[in-house]
Amino acid sequence: MNENGYRTRAERGEVQIGTWVTMIRTPAVLTLLRAAGLDFVRVDMEHSPFSMETVADMATLARALDFPLVVRPPEGNREWITRLLDAGVWNLHIPQVDTPEQAAEVAACCRYAPLGARGMYGFGPHTEYRTLPPAEHMAAANARVHVTIMLETKAAFERLDEIASVPGIDALTIGPTDLAQDLGVLGTHAQREVLDEHRRRLVAAARKHGKAVAMLTDSVEGVRQMIAAGATIINYGSDAGVLRSAYASVVEEIRRGPSAVR
Repeated sequence: MNENGYRTRAERGEVQIGTWVTMIRTPAVLTLLRAAGLDFVRVDMEHSPFSMETVADMATLARALDFPLVVRPPEGNREWITRLLDAGVWNLHIPQVDTPEQAAEVAACCRYAPLGARGMYGFGPHTEYRTLPPAEHMAAANARVHVTIMLETKAAFERLDEIASVPGIDALTIGPTDLAQDLGVLGTHAQREVLDEHRRRLVAAARKHGKAVAMLTDSVEGVRQMIAAGATIINYGSDAGVLRSAYASVVEEIRRGPSAVR
């Protein structure tokens, strides 16, 4: 089985650029995004209509392509984590983690003993249907998985240092829109400044405790800013956003000028 390139690059501190997949449900989109030069894709199950079957098919192709797939489940509980890991997903992006206790529970669900309490399932997509000695399988799976948690509330930042110190959590990020909403600055002139302050706090906590930093943005300049701020896992836009923007730009250009098509 291939190594998890996403985890390997994160451990080396290498910058990785990916995108959200929120609309295109055919697994073949992974071949297109890989050919475009992206380092990973992040499938959103929290705010999109993707089913487990679709995500499992995407995970199978992602492993075959050696193109890392990250999945955000609707919730970071044992049910979702177990199903996704057993479907062969190696990288999780867990929303709404507000306390170190929640972070510790997420970490425990993601890894087998002695590092956690992940439920055992003999063989399946997560082992490529190979039967392996239990100790070998558990050690390999524990080393392969990569777990990012999202801090999206004021309460989470009140316990930021404790959350960042939890073993088994590999990367930290914010949920900028939900965080802005919770802080009461969404849509205001203060939003950018407040979010930038929280990003700085998160980066400092991550560095202190040896975690990677993931951030999202929808502009090239934003990517540069996030890298300069200390993030190494960068999510640029989404399939829906990039498609809409590209088509809108082309249509605007076609319709501009005296000989425009109407």
